[in-house]
Amino acid sequence: MRIPDFELEVFFGKHEFSAPHLLAQSDCEALSIAELLALEPDPAGAREAFLQTRLGYAENDGKPELRQAIARLYRNADNDRVLVQTGAQEGIFSCLNVLLEKGDHVICMFPAYQSLYEVARAVGCELSFWRFRQTGQGWALDFDALESLLRPHTRAIVVNTPHNPTGYALSDAELRALCALAAGRGIHVIADEVYKGLEDPDGSDENAWHARPAICELYERGVSIGVLSKAYGLPGLRIGWAVSRDRGLLTAMSRFKNYLSICCAAPSEELALVALCHAPAILARNRGIVRANLALADAFFARHAGLFTHNRPLAGPIGFHKIHIDGPMEGFCERLAREAGVLLLPGSVYGMDEPYFRMGYGRRNFGENLARFESWLAEAKLD
Repeated sequence: MRIPDFELEVFFGKHEFSAPHLLAQSDCEALSIAELLALEPDPAGAREAFLQTRLGYAENDGKPELRQAIARLYRNADNDRVLVQTGAQEGIFSCLNVLLEKGDHVICMFPAYQSLYEVARAVGCELSFWRFRQTGQGWALDFDALESLLRPHTRAIVVNTPHNPTGYALSDAELRALCALAAGRGIHVIADEVYKGLEDPDGSDENAWHARPAICELYERGVSIGVLSKAYGLPGLRIGWAVSRDRGLLTAMSRFKNYLSICCAAPSEELALVALCHAPAILARNRGIVRANLALADAFFARHAGLFTHNRPLAGPIGFHKIHIDGPMEGFCERLAREAGVLLLPGSVYGMDEPYFRMGYGRRNFGENLARFESWLAEAKLD
């Protein structure tokens, strides 16, 4: 397989660990191992139990207790509908590889996380993009446009909701309309749902995860890709999953995994189980951080309304905004990182020519970093 560079990761590889003021991150505030274990009723006992974790191979499909904990996140799911993966990336890569054949037609949201469409292209599929539109009220999708993209050989529709980078979230009605459209033609729907649990910043702890139904709950050919990296703020664990009622597809993905990670890391699975036992508390914490930071961002964009188009995210910890300047966005972000140590993500890594950038709202130091950005704007000459 020949596949292009992952532009987002290449850009982050240059700047993520050198720029001190990060405003581009897509994940929420991370916990340490000590902080995670402190959520347990007996933290000392939990620490000792974790230290006794055997460093042998784990089960290919995932620790049964972990699969059960993931299944409990979804309505009418069980262990057999869950495959644990090394991050969401392995789930995306394996799902698209085992489902698709050369010559199949795939529809994907655009802009999007690059692997959601680039893997299909590398397989040899024909691609059509279901494009977001900039409106006066923010980002929007047109379902008539989606229907017009369908072809007799369309095999899959790939979506991401809540969406990276726009912060758009398909409503309950839109999710059901999408599944109905796919079901009438036997098309699979692959849903990157890594921000699930952050759809409703003001939702109650118990109901936040179910603010929107998952694709795997609505449709027998739906696949929900989840992960602990984004909404939970635990990317260092590298634990993700795929959930589906399509048992044949999950079996094929499980066997394909033998050519990838083989199994996940046993210590990560143990810590992931702890995290999922405290999912409501972790998600409530992160929704609170996002909610507070969105208020700061609202005020910032109001103060600079002439310079920016503020596309307030509907859900999740990121937004995709426009700055009204001439010149390439990547050059602007490079200059900002060099002169102020502030990192924004240019829309060019998503294949966008216009001057859009991604801003992340999931970190506790957002206010400090935003203030640094605003101070630089006051001094910089942008014309």
